[in-house]
Amino acid sequence: MSGPDVSGLPAADLFAVESLLNETERRKLAQLRDFLATEIAPYAGDWWNKAEFPAHILPKLAALELSTPSQRGYSNLFAGLVIAEMTRVDTSIATFFLVHHDLFVQSLYDFGSDDQKQRLLTDASDLRITGAFALTEPLHGSDVAGGMETRARRISSRTGEADSGGDTWVLNGAKRWIGNGTFCDYMLVWARDEADGAVRGFIVDAALPGVRRTRIENKIALRTVQNADIVFEDVRVAEADRFGGISSFEDTKELLRSSRIMVAWQGVGQQLAAFDVARQYAVERQQFGRPLAAFQLIQQQLVTMLGNAVASMGMMAGLARLQDQGAADMPKVALAKSYISARMRETVALGRSILGGNGIVTDYRMAKIFADAEAIYTYEGSFEVNTLIVGRAITGVSAIA
Repeated sequence: MSGPDVSGLPAADLFAVESLLNETERRKLAQLRDFLATEIAPYAGDWWNKAEFPAHILPKLAALELSTPSQRGYSNLFAGLVIAEMTRVDTSIATFFLVHHDLFVQSLYDFGSDDQKQRLLTDASDLRITGAFALTEPLHGSDVAGGMETRARRISSRTGEADSGGDTWVLNGAKRWIGNGTFCDYMLVWARDEADGAVRGFIVDAALPGVRRTRIENKIALRTVQNADIVFEDVRVAEADRFGGISSFEDTKELLRSSRIMVAWQGVGQQLAAFDVARQYAVERQQFGRPLAAFQLIQQQLVTMLGNAVASMGMMAGLARLQDQGAADMPKVALAKSYISARMRETVALGRSILGGNGIVTDYRMAKIFADAEAIYTYEGSFEVNTLIVGRAITGVSAIA
């Protein structure tokens, strides 16, 4: 969409959250924006329409050296703004980045053995191999911690019999909604140990016999992301590929808390994207002989969108500060995810309304932004579940069965 120049108008970051970054981080964020503007923005709509993942961009994405920013010495605020900026241009690419780096690669850092790190970490960080995080199941999403049905049985590879000291694990079960699942080289698979009921983590080579992957079709959101149904039938995994740092589901909570923070940052990015498109359209589009921006109701809608975005950015900047202090516990994270999800839904709906009929076609970007928001509203803890986590924290009474 082209039209009147809005570059001289106030930025969507009206309260200058980015000014809290150091100079190195601001330069790196500018480099990311240049990459997104040239390599992603012109093509993202076409990838989304075709439901195709642009694997050819991975070497260029890796060259930005943004994998797990905290491991590179960047601040938590910078790490969040990276995800927000990616989402601002294309939610699907941001989701790929989050799944691969913030879940797969970060898991290697947090839970991998020295041998596992040596074998996989460098190639994964540089995107020479790709990873997925296989937790959710066909019948278990929010309740997967207690309801996980995928099973792991430890055996002796020599005898094939159950053996508590065996060198092999056999996996059986199914996972659903696994991002990157159709093409990843490795996946982190979570399964319940048949011997003691504890949840274990495994690094599973996606090419192993017994692994069957099917792309989930007909999505209305994140169409570029290749979500998969994955079935494991007597898949044999070496003990050397079990995550030694995982002995129960509790061990994964820190990782999932950090991932939930990043999805909340996606909610910020969605709102920035919606505001960008809606403001440009309102200034450019002529109705009744004057631009849409000249109408009071349109201005009110734009101000509401901006207010939602700024409030969400401010909340996330505060959460980043709490991360620095080691005080960003799950109730605070859940509040951010639920609150920002709700504001995001309102913001993208207002943006779609401003574009009228053009808001339902991807040619004008807003339809894609509007649709992708629905995925953010649900994953990494739905709005409802995150709300109840906060409710439990502030009342001392659980409304979750």
